[in-house]
Formats: sequence, structure tokens, C-alpha cells
Amino acid sequence: MQITIVLPTFNEAKNLPEIVSALFELPLADLKLIVVDDNSPDHTGDIAEQLACQYPGRLKVIHHPAKMGLGTAYISGFRLALKDGAEIIGQMDSDFSHPVDKVVSLVETLKDCDIAIGSRYIAGGRLDDDWPIIRKFLSWFGNIYARTILGLPMRDVTGGFRLYRRKSIQALPLDRVRSSGYVFQVEIAYIAKVLGLTCCETPIYFAERKWGKSKMSMRIQIEAAFRVWQLLGMYTDLKGKIAI
Repeated sequence: MQITIVLPTFNEAKNLPEIVSALFELPLADLKLIVVDDNSPDHTGDIAEQLACQYPGRLKVIHHPAKMGLGTAYISGFRLALKDGAEIIGQMDSDFSHPVDKVVSLVETLKDCDIAIGSRYIAGGRLDDDWPIIRKFLSWFGNIYARTILGLPMRDVTGGFRLYRRKSIQALPLDRVRSSGYVFQVEIAYIAKVLGLTCCETPIYFAERKWGKSKMSMRIQIEAAFRVWQLLGMYTDLKGKIAI
């Protein structure tokens, strides 16, 4: 069964070769990767092309002409993965915040649901031990904020470590998704709820990125806070439209 993981990148020149190598070392026979680069000034896109040559047929690269945002990167990757025939489509960070070894666990989890989520907020999951209390609080509050307003059943609605069945991605109205930042994760979770897709969560340890700087900014946080309210009442036309 072909598994394709989408890796969005912006200035991940140091992380990308390492995470690609780590992913291809997993005991998954038919694993492929799609790197979606947002025109990184540090030449991450060039490094991705070199890796595509190193792993012919297993790694593809999409180059965006500018920094178009996380959500746009994932949508580009999802579309290419569908076109290439992937049966399982994944998304994860390129900076080792998400534990690579947990991909195998999520594949197993996906056997029982439509979407498997690597969760920081169920028993056994946690944030980086070295994060300051205020950062942990903001992460926790942002998650609770979105969950409560939208009535989402999953515990981790803001995390970006997920695997989807092919039919789950096909059911998502990707043309209508407007969130470009990290709130993209919330919008997809909300659409999944409206569609009636089932979600299962596996605990993960969310670590600090290995190299580079976090992409989170005040602008992104403000966008997320307002966007959550905008989602209320959207996509109601999808209710009951799909059965997977």
C-alpha cells in the first residue's frame, strides 16, 4: 500500500536531508515523500531537488514561487499524492518536532479510522520538556479555544502530524479551504467533523525543532483566533454528503 508523506518546507536546509533519511529508514516498503518548498531563501528547494535525485521515484518536489503558507503547501502536496495513487497520505513537520518513528504507529492506527492523529493532548502525549510554562500554556489554550468553539471531538486539533486514508482526502473540499497558516489544521479537523470522518489519536512527544527558527508569529496566532470563529457555520452543506 503506497504511503506518501507531505513535508512543507521554508528554510529547512539543515533539517530536510536528515528527516528524509530518517523517514526512508522506516520499515515501510512503499513509502514516498513530497517536499513542498515555499521559495526558501536558504536554498532548501535546491537541496530537495538533490534528494529527489538521490531517491529516484521516491521523492518529488513542488516549488512554490513565494511564501504561500502552510495550508497551501499541504493542499499542493495532497493533490499530487492523490494524482500519484497514494492510498495513505500523511502530513508532518520537516524539523523533527514530530517523532519519525511514530509514523509506523499511525499507519497501524489508521486501520481503525479515517484519520490518524499524532496527539500531544491525550494520555502519554506531551510537549517538549524544556519549553517554558508560558509557551506550553499558549499551545494548550489555543487547542482548547478551537476545540471548544467548534465542538471538535479530537483532543489535538491544532497539531499537524496526521495520516489520512485516500478517500478521506478525496472527501475534503480542498478548493474551499482558505486557511494558509497553522489554523489550516483546525479547518481540516472541522471539515472532518462535518463530514462524519472518524479520527483516532496516538500519543506523541512534541519536541523542539532540531535546527532553525520557529515559523510561529503573532500574525499567525491572530489569524488563527479570528479564523476559528469564521469557520462556525461553514461547510454545513457537506453534512451527510459522504460515507466512508
